Formats: sequence, structure tokens, C-alpha cells
Amino acid sequence: MVTDVASPPAAARFYAYTTLAAHLAWDQALGLSMEENLLTKTNIENFEFIGETEKNLSPEFVAMYAMLETGRNIMPSGKLLEENQKTLTSKFLKSKWISKKDLEVNIAFAKKVSSQVLELANKDGYKQLSSLTRYSPKKNQGSWYPTPPAYMAAVEPEWRTIRTFFLKELKSYKPLPPAKFDLTEGSPFKTQLDEVFQVTSSLSEEQQLIANFWDCNPFKVSFSGHMAIGLKKISPGGHWIGITGIAAEKAKLPWRETIYIHALVALGLHDAFISCWEEKYDSDRIRPESAIQRHLNPSWKPLLQTPPFPEYTSGHSVISKTSAVILTDYFGENFDFIDNSEVYFGLPERPFQSFSQAADEAAISRLYGGIHFRDAIEEGVKQGDKIGRYILNRADLSLESKR
Repeated sequence: MVTDVASPPAAARFYAYTTLAAHLAWDQALGLSMEENLLTKTNIENFEFIGETEKNLSPEFVAMYAMLETGRNIMPSGKLLEENQKTLTSKFLKSKWISKKDLEVNIAFAKKVSSQVLELANKDGYKQLSSLTRYSPKKNQGSWYPTPPAYMAAVEPEWRTIRTFFLKELKSYKPLPPAKFDLTEGSPFKTQLDEVFQVTSSLSEEQQLIANFWDCNPFKVSFSGHMAIGLKKISPGGHWIGITGIAAEKAKLPWRETIYIHALVALGLHDAFISCWEEKYDSDRIRPESAIQRHLNPSWKPLLQTPPFPEYTSGHSVISKTSAVILTDYFGENFDFIDNSEVYFGLPERPFQSFSQAADEAAISRLYGGIHFRDAIEEGVKQGDKIGRYILNRADLSLESKR
């Protein structure tokens, strides 16, 4: 994901199909009832499960190999995953978890499952995005337009056309309209504009740390003279996939449950981003950076670099709440954990007493970072909560029924 500079919604799509491949491979390798498989709870119809399977299959091996095989074929830099497949194979052979005699059958099975998932991906509308009408910024004062330093074009304006897994239609998850652009003193918009300016002018060290911890902007660019340098970061969805892994490890989940909860969170991220991106380009609202520099202080800069797409609603607020709702249902209300997802990128780990606390912090971080107005955050949280609860209802596999 980081190598490809995958956009937040695109990264969620990649996570969805790769983890789905692992989930399908595991269940089918063991010949488990497909009635409890996640795919049967989604909008996908007429999927042909493998049925009778080969003997001597290692569910652990085929699940991980199918995940890597799907990533290898679906991601721009996927060829790099061939080394991971070789390492995986070597480890399983060396540990005698799989025999050389059975290796070919296991790889063939994993590739068959992966090809099934890739066929689904090929029909979700992603390949048609480049042929759709390009987005052009509007000229009215309250609409989004490109922001410094790179002034990138709007990212994924037609993401709403991608097929969802759980959400049957998007209008049910539309948030309330954003505050209307109005610079009159005391208006909802001007009040929020002033809030961003004031809050970011006196951030504490803790608030700055929170903003940077949840930045997750894969498009961050730094300039050295005339040379643009891309700064590598994970996406918001990648951060929550990391949290899912941390929770699964702490809870010592068995293999199938670990794969299951990763797939469920990934499918939730995928749908939440589609819902959020529809609203972003419907409301098409200006970013704080543009509004403040034009109307309050031309030299003001946000702590975080403004992402290249419209402001309302806050993507991190939406997807964090969706993920927290799903994870809370699975692991419980007061599941404490230490989030080390950003340590690789030079940030310290952070402790949380619950997934809800983490989601709330992710949401308010957008205000501290100076990249979102308050209503985009608060309505984004409500949007994500509604999506998460609907997905749990569709999946029909809560913590109690799962174990």
C-alpha cells in the first residue's frame, strides 16, 4: 500500500479483496459450511464455492498464499509480493507444516480461490473509473479547490460507482448537509472557521502528537528546492487493519477468527469509504486551509498537510467509527490495547482503553490537524456509526454467536 501511494478508498478496496481471499480459502480448505461465510452475507450473489476439496490441504498455508496471490494481481506493485510467497512457502516446508508432495496441490488450491476473488474484483466498477467524466473544481467561494504544496487534482471523484459489499444503497447513510458557506459573524460556517484557526494557533504537545499519530496521509509531499519528495505513510484504513491485528494477537484468537475479523473490518472500511466519498463530492466543500488563507490569514498553515479531496465528511471520522463499532462488537466494550501501528513511521505507540476511545481520538485529530471543520467530524462519526451497525446486522455474527 505504501509503495503504491494507494488512496484511502483504493487501499480499503485492496484490503477487502485480499482478506476476503484468505477467509474464503480457509473455510473452503476445511470444507466448512458456507452458510457462515462472510460472502454469503453480502450483496454478492451466485458465487460458486469450490465444493469438494483436495485432501492434505493446510488451511493456514492456503489462506496466506491466497491473500498474497490476490494482492500480487490486484495492486500496482503486487509483483513485489512474490518474494513474500517464496518466504511463506520456505517457512512451511522447513517447519514441516506442509510436505513437498502436497505443496503443488496447496498452491493450486490457493490460486483457484484467488482467481475467484479477482473475478469479483474485476466486476466491481474499479476498471471503469478512468473512463468516467473527470472532476473540475467549481468556481463558487465555498467549493473545494486544490491545496498546497502539490496542488493535486481531486482524488477518486467517482468512487461512489464502486460496488459495495454490505450497503444496499448509499442514500440511507447520507449525513446532514454541511454548514452553508457564510462569512457573516456568528454563522455556523464562520464559527467553525474561527474555531479551526483558534484551535490550531495554540495546540498543546499532546494535541500535536494526536494529530500526527492519526495523519495517515499517503499523499504527503515535501519540497526541497524544485524537487518534490513523497513522504511514505499508511492510509487511515491501514491504521485500523493494524489495530485489528493488535487486538487479535492480544486476544489470542485462533486462525479462523483472526482471518474472519480482519475480513469483516476490511469489508466495512471498503463500504464506509464509498459512502463517505459520495458525500465528499456531493457537498464539495472547501477545506479550512483554503478558506482561512483567503478570508482570515493568508500566511496560516495547518499542522497536517491537507489531503487532495473535498472536506465533508471527514473520512477518518467515518471509517474509524465504523471499524470501532465492528471491533467493539467482536472483542467487547472495554478492550484495552496499545496501538503501535505508527511506530514504523517514527511515532510513539499510544494506549487506548477501548476502540471507541481510539475512534474518537482519530476524529478530533482532524480538527487539531487543521484539515476539517467540526461538523464534518461529528457528522462523519454519526455516518460511520450507522454504517458499522448496519454491517453487523447484515453479517449477523456478533461476539456471542461467533464463539
